[in-house]
Amino acid sequence: MRKAILLLATTALASCNLAPKYRQPVAPVSATFPEAMAVGPRAAVDIGWREYFSDARLQALIAAALVHNRDLAQAVARVEQARAQYRITEADRLPQVGLQASASRTRTPAGAFSTSSGTGGGSASAFTLDQFSLGVAVSSFELDFWGRVRNLAEAQRREYLATVEAERAFRLSLIGQVAATYLQIRAGEEQIALAERTVTGRREGQRLAKLRMDAGVTSTVDYDQAALLVTQAETELADLRRTTQQADNLLTVLVGGPMAETLPPARPLSDPGQVMVVQPGLPSDLLLNRPDILQAEQRLRAANANIGVARASFLPTISLTGLLGFISPALSSLISNDSVQYNVAANVSQPILTWGKGRAGIALTKAQADEMVAAYQRAAQQGFREVADALVARRRYAEQIEAQVRAVDAQRRLARVARLRYDNGLSIYLEVLDAERSLFTAEQQLLALRSAQLQSEVSLYVALGGGIRST
Repeated sequence: MRKAILLLATTALASCNLAPKYRQPVAPVSATFPEAMAVGPRAAVDIGWREYFSDARLQALIAAALVHNRDLAQAVARVEQARAQYRITEADRLPQVGLQASASRTRTPAGAFSTSSGTGGGSASAFTLDQFSLGVAVSSFELDFWGRVRNLAEAQRREYLATVEAERAFRLSLIGQVAATYLQIRAGEEQIALAERTVTGRREGQRLAKLRMDAGVTSTVDYDQAALLVTQAETELADLRRTTQQADNLLTVLVGGPMAETLPPARPLSDPGQVMVVQPGLPSDLLLNRPDILQAEQRLRAANANIGVARASFLPTISLTGLLGFISPALSSLISNDSVQYNVAANVSQPILTWGKGRAGIALTKAQADEMVAAYQRAAQQGFREVADALVARRRYAEQIEAQVRAVDAQRRLARVARLRYDNGLSIYLEVLDAERSLFTAEQQLLALRSAQLQSEVSLYVALGGGIRST
């Protein structure tokens, strides 16, 4: 038995690996991001989501989503499945040892030993045979000369790590989706409040226009134009209520159901410091920080290990079985030096004629590895594009908001002057109609831009692989 153990140890040390050496593919992206500015003291990956978002209501919603979201629960379950499958495959690399015990008694009748000779009249007695055995056995254990079993385990380990990264990617995506939906709702709520104030003011204007028309001061044209202003605001209000309620329905699904506790008050979109400004870093950082890129790399490594498995199919498969224990006709003398038994057997199988199956298997695994290389490079390109888009949005939204603030101020002055001119009989009501319609549209656009700017900052945080490890 000591020789068998020594043989196993020597085999493990001498075994080779037929999988190709892994080389990280070149990521086909630029060395720097366009529109990148040296802003933000810290990288996104170092900032946890609780620190990144300052809105207490949004923090509560994200926390609920990370606990109760059903899609995330599925992703976590897939990680556990992959971990269990890896442990099963890893266990196949070691001998499977089992305990065996048996007891038997065999009785042979006396007549079975009688003879038909004509002489002698004696009769033989019945024969009874007892046998007891106890031992440990090693079932068929493959000696991994060529690394086949090792590469199977390595491929399974990489698939497990890929599911871990997939779960991290979904968790990060969920944070971004909850934040974006929340900001959309906040913009809708503020736009609804603006529309409600506008409807109230325009209904008062319509009432005054009717009084002026009834008094003969103005014509029905002015009244109809005032009514148009009311219907425009009412139509916009109904549409805002629809889209905001639909976004709220989506948010309820994302957080896993209605929130049981009372949420903290929300912050206005115009409040500064809603999110932290992050440092984008370099594209090479994405290869280490983005979970979807890491997931693609783990799958590439798994495909690389599978090539070694396919190559090993051309070589002999050597397996051992063994038994060490005791066997005795008497239970009292079962465990003794005289009752020791052992058995070691080796089995060798070598494919000879497979009609090209082995070569096709290698070709298949190489093609799968080529696919994973392309998937890895595509993930890197996608990550680069998302960061670049968010950086462009950061700069251009800031410019748009600055210009839109000036536009709202100008439209507000125009509406005030148009109303004064009309009240003093210097212009027709159509001028008031156009000025107030433009003001309402400009104010709504400003709210939408502020929400879009915050959403673009969230997109940048997610695209940079923000802070999953820091939560």
